[in-house]
Amino acid sequence: MAFAVIARYRCEPADEATVRAATLKMREHTLSEPGNLAYVVHAEADQPGVIVLYEQYTDRGAFEAHTAADYFDELIVKTVRPLLVDRTVTFAEVL
Repeated sequence: MAFAVIARYRCEPADEATVRAATLKMREHTLSEPGNLAYVVHAEADQPGVIVLYEQYTDRGAFEAHTAADYFDELIVKTVRPLLVDRTVTFAEVL
């Protein structure tokens, strides 16, 4: 069963360009992963500093492989997360 991740990142508006650039670079890497089905980056229309990610993988193992990648550590763990003032992540099975 396909596995989805919806992540909502909130940063200070001054940091949004950095967060946006890192998540878009992450998308480039992720779309080439064999287990990735989708990686869509959204900027919340009425809320500066909010980025929403929708990711879909063939299964949870593919998502775990994604988070084990060096570029995940560099772009998300080391670049994005330190700039966030709030982060929520929802894991779901695609019906």
